[in-house]
Amino acid sequence: MLARDAAGKSLGITLQAVGPGTAEMAMVVRPDMTNGWDLCQGGLIAALADSAFAVACNSYGEVTVAAGFDISLLESARAGDRLLARAVERARRGRSGVYDVTVSRLGADGSPDEVIAEFRGRSRAQGRGIPGLSDAADRRKR
Repeated sequence: MLARDAAGKSLGITLQAVGPGTAEMAMVVRPDMTNGWDLCQGGLIAALADSAFAVACNSYGEVTVAAGFDISLLESARAGDRLLARAVERARRGRSGVYDVTVSRLGADGSPDEVIAEFRGRSRAQGRGIPGLSDAADRRKR
């Protein structure tokens, strides 16, 4: 999925970590990502959070898509800021899932410093395995 993610690549979004129902993605805010107030455009912060959400909900090897999301932008980000989105699964029942993503600005030491956004995503599994991966979705149905 990430190999074909042209949008994520164009934004410089990189995978930091992935596990069952979890993911971490990072992005450095470039000058071309800022709006008229020299702040990172909110939609790009949402794109980072959405990318972490996508990786987390697809981490079981089943094609899963977003059914919707909400985001609260709490602080601004500026050019040069390194952002980290941490996605955590909150619930997964049948084909539906709920994931929370916290987007933080990283401090000079590389650890999360300040929360800038909170995102809640709702996912819907498509009932088929991700091509090239294990047949996790098929095994789960048995």
